[in-house]
Amino acid sequence: MTQITGVVERLVRATNAHDLDALGGCFAADFVNETPLHPARNFKGRDQVRRNWSAIFAGVPDIRAEVLRSVAGADTAWVEWEMSGNRAHGGAHLMRGVTVMGIAHDEIQWIRFYLEPVEEGGVGVDAAIRQAVNR
Repeated sequence: MTQITGVVERLVRATNAHDLDALGGCFAADFVNETPLHPARNFKGRDQVRRNWSAIFAGVPDIRAEVLRSVAGADTAWVEWEMSGNRAHGGAHLMRGVTVMGIAHDEIQWIRFYLEPVEEGGVGVDAAIRQAVNR
């Protein structure tokens, strides 16, 4: 088991146990989150990770994280996720996507975050391409 696999496994266990302290311990104090598709959501610091996950645990009390695929190098891990559950106020919660993580000292130092809510229904590929190029 590599250091990266270890921290990703710890993150999954902490998420599925809804253990905010263990989850926070997976991240460096000066952790950097980049969300390239939504740059206004970028942030720094473990404290914000804890605030985010506290709200997620309250809003989706049965949330489960599953790693669908992953690959790790010396200090980087690419992980494909599925996060599912039921919202506290009703309705299904389902997000899928990828994170690219930088790891050092058995902590996640930085992440590029590409998870998005799954859109059930919506427009097909032809309409989506037209919408994307005709903005």
